This record gives sequence, C-alpha cells and structure tokens, in this order.
Amino acid sequence: MAGDAPRQAPTESIWARELDDESAVLALAKDVAELVEPGDLVTLSGDLGSGKTTFARALIRLLVGEPDLEVPSPSFVLVQAYEGGAYPIVHADFFRIKNADELVELGWDEACDGALVLVEWPERAQSALKLDRLDISFAIDRERGPNFRAAALTGFGAFAARLAKAKAVHGILARSGWSRARRLFMQGDASTRAYERLVRPDGLSAVLMISPPRPDGPPLRYGKPYSAIAKLAEDIRPFLAIDQGLRRQGFSAPQIIAYDIDAGLAILEDLGDQPIVGPDGVNQERYAWAATALAALHRADLPESLPLEDDTYRIPSYDLDALAIEIELLLDWYAPHVAGAQIASGAKANFVNLWRKALQDIVAARATWTLRDYHSPNLIWLSDREGVGKIGMLDFQDCVLGHPAYDVASLLQDARIDVPDLIELKLLSHYARLRREADAEFDMAEFARAYAVLGAQRATKILGIFTRLDRRDHKPDYLRHLPRVEKYLAKDLSHPVLADLKIWYETHLPRIFGPAS
Repeated sequence: MAGDAPRQAPTESIWARELDDESAVLALAKDVAELVEPGDLVTLSGDLGSGKTTFARALIRLLVGEPDLEVPSPSFVLVQAYEGGAYPIVHADFFRIKNADELVELGWDEACDGALVLVEWPERAQSALKLDRLDISFAIDRERGPNFRAAALTGFGAFAARLAKAKAVHGILARSGWSRARRLFMQGDASTRAYERLVRPDGLSAVLMISPPRPDGPPLRYGKPYSAIAKLAEDIRPFLAIDQGLRRQGFSAPQIIAYDIDAGLAILEDLGDQPIVGPDGVNQERYAWAATALAALHRADLPESLPLEDDTYRIPSYDLDALAIEIELLLDWYAPHVAGAQIASGAKANFVNLWRKALQDIVAARATWTLRDYHSPNLIWLSDREGVGKIGMLDFQDCVLGHPAYDVASLLQDARIDVPDLIELKLLSHYARLRREADAEFDMAEFARAYAVLGAQRATKILGIFTRLDRRDHKPDYLRHLPRVEKYLAKDLSHPVLADLKIWYETHLPRIFGPAS
C-alpha cells in the first residue's frame, strides 16, 4: 500500500525520551498534554506494537479528565472523536488508507476543525497533513527490557520552538529537584514573560519564570530596534545579575534556585502573593516601607557592573536617547487611537525637542540603579522579614543607571492604583527625609524638579504603552488605567520646569487635562 511521498517541513527540534515502564509513558503523556492546544497536529510513528495507541490512550484520558475512559484503537473506524475536555480530540489511524484522497470521504477537514488531532501511521496520507506538527516516533528496544520503548519527539515548523521550550523546562525542573511539582499558571505582566507556581508533593513552592530572549524588532533609529534604544533587557541575563546584586545589598529579591540562560528560564524563590496594596487601596505602612527601601538603595554605593557566571554584566545608562524614544510612544499610539489627534510633523518634532531639553539635567545628574518597574504589581509584602527586607522585589530586568526620582515616581504615581495627593506628598517627604539624614547635601528642590519631569515622562510613556497593549497586543484591560495616568501627567506638568511642555499638551492633547481644559 503505497502512501503519499513525505513533504519536508521547516526547522525542527528533537527531544529523546526513554520509556521503560507504564509510568514513563504516562509522564510523557503529561508533558505532551501541557504542550498541545486546539488546532495542533500530533503524528504518532513507529512499527506495529511500538506503543502508539498506548500513548494516545494515556494522552486522551488526561486531556478529557477521565482516567478510565474507553479509548479503543481506531484501526477499523479510522477516525474516533472525543469530547468532554477543554476542546475536541480526533484520534485517527491511517494504516488502511491508500492515499490522502480517501480522507475527503471521511469528512476529515470538518472533523479536525478546532480539534487536537492525533494520527497514527501518518505517512499513509502525508499530503493531507499540515507541516507544522509534533511527531512522536516510538521504537522497541528489547535489549534494554521486554517493555522498553524509545520515543523521539520532533517539532516541525512552528512546533519546533514550542518543543524546545518544553524540553528546556523539563530539563531545568529535573536538574533542580522540581520535576514532580504541580505547575500552576500565574498571572503574568505586560511583557512576553510568563510565570508558573511550582508546588512539590512536600508542600514547598517556587516560581518558574519563562523569559525567552526578546526578538529584535525592525530598525527604528541609528540602525537599532526600539528595545535596544530604550535599553530593555534582551534576555534573562540582566534579571539574574540584578537579582544577585540586590540580594548582596540586603534587599529581598527572590533567591535563584536554578536557571538556563539560553532557554530564558529561572526557578525562583516563591515570595508569596501578599501585595503592598490593601483591599481599599494604598496601605500606607507598606508603601512607606517601599519608599524606605528605595531610599536605602539610592544612598548605597552601587557598582555599575555585576558578575554573572564567568562574565560581567554592565548596567546600561538611562541616557537621553532612551528617555526620548519612550515619550514618542504617546505620538505613535495614544494620540491617534485614544485622543483622536492628528499631530503634524512639525509639532511632533517640537514635542521631542522640548522633552530632550527638559531631560538634559536629569541625564547629567548622579545616577543610581533605576529598577524601572518599582510599583505595586511587582512588590510583595513580607511581614516576617525585618527592615527593608519586608519589600519583596520581582521585576527589575530592565534596570538602568538613571536618576533616583524615576523609581520614586513609579511607586507614588502608580499607574494601576490611585495614590491620593496627600499620601503621595507624605511618602515623598518620608523618602526625602531619609535621603537627607544619610546625605546633608541632598537637594530636595532639585529632586522635586526631577520627580515632576520623570513622573511626566513616565506617564507619557505609559499612555503610549497601554494604548499599544490594547491596539497591537489585544489587551484592552489596560485602557481602564488611562484616566489615572492622565491625571498624574496633568499634575506633573503643572511644575514650572515643564511650562513649555504643558502648553504643547494643552494645545495638541487637551484631553489629558479633562473637560474643563
């Protein structure tokens, strides 16, 4: 029975597994269950009796959630469909198929629409199958035991990267003693990172951070993509370096249990999920400790380079180009899509020039570690720890050398929660008092100017980012924060140092100042 000639798929990734007993088959099925999703194709290859149907049965039972579900071989019916799980599953056997044309009579395309498709003997009708797929090839090895099977998972096309990621996750969990942990999805952030809470049978927990290398975008300026100009982390290395640097300074960044730089994976200490905000908003005690931790960080003598394995990581500078490219997000996204403003090229150029002028003194000031995302979603309350250790810090991979006022503005002008003016002023005074106690030359007036400028810069950037998350990334929930950020921006623009920029915003984006403007 001649089958269709196999077609060649693009890039592939391979993961070899040894199946010496039934529990190993079940473990493989669990790994594949976490990898697949609706619309995927999984082809099962191997000789008669090699274990294709045994594996398919285990996988289907897991996905449907019925450990005793009857899953017969589809050898005679050719196609067997299953419902009851998160999505339909189609299990097919092409052994008696002579060519792909026979599948049309079976209503193959209609049966597979939106389903996970498992196909045994796929070579019999190769041309009917899409190139992007996961193939699992089974082979008997009687020299290693009567029930021993070798399995080779190969990801073709778009499946290659997914399989490589799954293999890397499996490896880091096995190497670090977390292979038996339950993996629970955690709410992520606005980036491409993902998080899972790992819970072992002994009750210990950790966090798996999945932070793949950032793909380069198109060249935007100077032959560089936006991420390079804005000094955003390109891979997991900055996180690892800054994490260890913070811990050496006595701050509560999560302990790193294991990591894989190439795969962008790290297993981290679980700092819990107790936020610094309370049920009614700002918890002043916790916010005060967060401000205290910043004051302690900013008065420390911090290195500009940090050791990382056998290399050195140099923290980039939050220079004028980085600060300026961020504010242009307002022009690209918020202005046209939210404010409905069509801003002429001359006005855009004036906007950028005014901002670069306002930021010159900021860039020239003494720099410190600017964590850049120091706000409520990334800060954990650790009540059992002492001093500044009460504040758990989670998100700092984009750390740069910049003005200390930036992180203070991030905290006290939180984009996701209202910080009342009186509390903001009180905590700002608290921070300044701690800085002055440590340094008699701390200039509060200069800091206040920088706080207003960087608060406005950050709010301007966030309006652009949150609009982009809605329009480009289909995450509309961020739009509900826009009125709060607009309010912060209007307040910051009232500082005399930003008088010229305030006129620009009033002229071109009056929405920011509310209906009365």
